[in-house]
Amino acid sequence: DLEAGFTSADVIIERTFTTPMVHQGYIEPHACVARYGEDGQVLVWTTTQGHFIVRDASAGILGMDAAKLKVVPSEIGGGFGGKIPVYLEPLAIVLSRKSHRPVKMVMSRDEVFRASGPTSGTKVRMKIGAMKDGTLVAASASLYYEAGAYPGSPAGAGAMCVIAPYTIPNFLIDAYDIVVNRPKVAAYRAPGSPAAMFATESVIDEIAQKLGMDPIDLRLKNAAQEGDSAPYGPKYGPIGLRQVLEATKAHPHWKAPLGANQGRGVACGFWFNAGLNSTATVSLSADGSATVVTGNPDIGGTRVAQAMMVSEELGIPVERVRPTVADTDSIGYSDLTGGSRVCYATGMAVIKAAQDARDQLCDRAAKIWDVDPSCVAWERGRAIPLNGASDKEPLTVSVLAAKMTATGGPIVGRGTVSAPMAGPGFATNICDIEVDKETGVSRVVRYTAIQDVGKAVHPSYVEGQMQGGAVQGIGWALNEEYIYDEAGHLQNAGFLDYRMPVASDLPMIDTVIIEVPNPLHPYGVRGVGEVPIVPPLAAVANAMARATGVRFTDLPLSPPRVLKALTGA
Repeated sequence: DLEAGFTSADVIIERTFTTPMVHQGYIEPHACVARYGEDGQVLVWTTTQGHFIVRDASAGILGMDAAKLKVVPSEIGGGFGGKIPVYLEPLAIVLSRKSHRPVKMVMSRDEVFRASGPTSGTKVRMKIGAMKDGTLVAASASLYYEAGAYPGSPAGAGAMCVIAPYTIPNFLIDAYDIVVNRPKVAAYRAPGSPAAMFATESVIDEIAQKLGMDPIDLRLKNAAQEGDSAPYGPKYGPIGLRQVLEATKAHPHWKAPLGANQGRGVACGFWFNAGLNSTATVSLSADGSATVVTGNPDIGGTRVAQAMMVSEELGIPVERVRPTVADTDSIGYSDLTGGSRVCYATGMAVIKAAQDARDQLCDRAAKIWDVDPSCVAWERGRAIPLNGASDKEPLTVSVLAAKMTATGGPIVGRGTVSAPMAGPGFATNICDIEVDKETGVSRVVRYTAIQDVGKAVHPSYVEGQMQGGAVQGIGWALNEEYIYDEAGHLQNAGFLDYRMPVASDLPMIDTVIIEVPNPLHPYGVRGVGEVPIVPPLAAVANAMARATGVRFTDLPLSPPRVLKALTGA
């Protein structure tokens, strides 16, 4: 009952927030090579986050049989969601068919900015009511997302995320997909969530100021926990938001002294993390080494994580596992690399494939020992005898692999999954910003990211994901935007004028990894890559509000905008 909720509130804050269109900013532009064979078979090499998407979309666009199209994913120079759509590939295929030659197409940087998907510009009207003790009692959110020239913005995902970290008994969320005469948008790392939570976390911060509460205490008081219902329906399983907030409050950064013209902001972030379909195989070589093959391009270190999972299951050194991303003819169907799903869902397929190979090794040991397979178990990389075979010596992977031909032939383990949505991920960021009040120029002087990752399979890669997402979010908050003239022409279609942060713009991003295992995954993996970009927009804006005394509701917080707010000029 929204009306009753707001009636009972002691403090109500209502604001309208806007964010501009921004681009993913990957270093490598869109590129592909297509070869249309005289036999009608097509081979495409392309930089993509989902080569099965390229195959099926290109076949559909051209009216081809997908069985005649093979797609090989190249090493990818960044994607962040922007390398999911198909742009060049159908054109290159047609040109190759006409020319009877292979055709290479590469976008210029100008074309990347003008023609490939940025993420939506947004307007969010947010209203939240709270009691004097900080209990949130009502929330109303209306989200408007630019889709570009065709429908399909991430407004729905924004609606799922906008109040997901909090338990609020009375709420209404509206989300609108707005078609405008601009480039068709594409996914960008947690698509929809950063703009939505910029609004929520800014209002939460303002409520804390009005009530004179510590902003972390206010969030802790209302934090969602296991058993609470997410605003989009299901009940949360084990989640780590409270642990993340407690770690944030205990971090030395939170209590550190500030300098002149500095402010400190804090904000939470949420992403629901995808599941979907994945396939993997694990093949053994005669020397006891293994190859793990999947269908997901590696954009965040997932190949190493998959090799580690095979190493764990088979009990062999990770250096003896070769991870490979296969083309569309060489592995079963796999959904795209996105949604923070690969270490989670494809990881489950890898584990199943490794366990299948391990079971086959146990069967080979039973043949060698001439015992029933039930008399064999697996332990630390060896087949060990159980009751009825206790006089046998354990057999290692290398010994069993060397005897494959004599005991039944090659050993190939297979795993397929259609995984449910992964456990939701939460993060909190602390940002210290310093503002030159004469020029409006600001700089981030200290930054800390704290995140529940489920289980960090490869901790240094997890840390890199957290740092990279923070940097992208800071860029979005401070400088990045599509700038159009009055005629609707994009004015900054290049990295010289589209201002992305570089290493010299930022301090070291400190990280704290919190591990609350996800019960849906054998190792507790939750998915890491998208949550980190969600908190920075609000964390930076909240820091700016504390540093200047001005509550900014429009991004980016560029020097002209900040100076105008400070001087009224």
